[in-house]
Amino acid sequence: MKVLEMKHIKKTFDDLEVLKDISFDVSEGEVVSIIGPSGSGKSTILRCATMLEEIDGGEFSYLGKRAAWQENGRTVYAPKGELREIRKNFGLVFQSFNLFPHYSVIRNLTDAPINIQKRDKTEVYKEARDLLAQMGLSDKENAYPYQLSGGQSHRVAIARALALQPKILFFDEPTSALDPELTGEVLKVIRSLTERRMTMVIVTHEMNFARDISDRMIFMDGGVIVEDCTPEEMFASDNERLRGFLGKLEGGY
Repeated sequence: MKVLEMKHIKKTFDDLEVLKDISFDVSEGEVVSIIGPSGSGKSTILRCATMLEEIDGGEFSYLGKRAAWQENGRTVYAPKGELREIRKNFGLVFQSFNLFPHYSVIRNLTDAPINIQKRDKTEVYKEARDLLAQMGLSDKENAYPYQLSGGQSHRVAIARALALQPKILFFDEPTSALDPELTGEVLKVIRSLTERRMTMVIVTHEMNFARDISDRMIFMDGGVIVEDCTPEEMFASDNERLRGFLGKLEGGY
């Protein structure tokens, strides 16, 4: 089953064409890593997929339900009620965590499921506490974001996204602001999600990690998809743009 399908996506900021005819899909249980140099459009594709940015061309859908498409030369989004249902299919873990600073950890996890998804409060709190236990954060339930380390904040952000029970989880550079020790901490959590067959799209610069956990890897450069293949094929590719990118990474790969 295709959880996400993106077809011929285009996005322009002022006169800069950031995404040029991007097409890919993600199947249930699949882990797809997106790699590429800065400015290649990696984060923009996530922002378009999660409707934080409007597309300028193309169409995309979740579980076969169209979120946006082209009609009479312009982009049309599904009606608000349908979009509300479509948004339940995905979660996004932000680079900067985006936790509510005035909410405790447990309230950060339970607020949206209770007030937006209108789910049973007792059930939501039980699931939230289970998620915190999985993240090794049971003792931080009543803490506030300012009392957490970077790694703890990231794990809370992941737990908050999972609390919405999404069909697919997006990560935008999950380790970019972390030191090596905390990076390992967060990658361990993401790896545990792959063992649960969580469907994920991960924008990352952690090449070895991407190679280990991904079913597919996408290499973007200049707003286009240059390669979309298995990790084995990616690292064996003789594409010059890809080889140049991998060669510039510190310590190689």
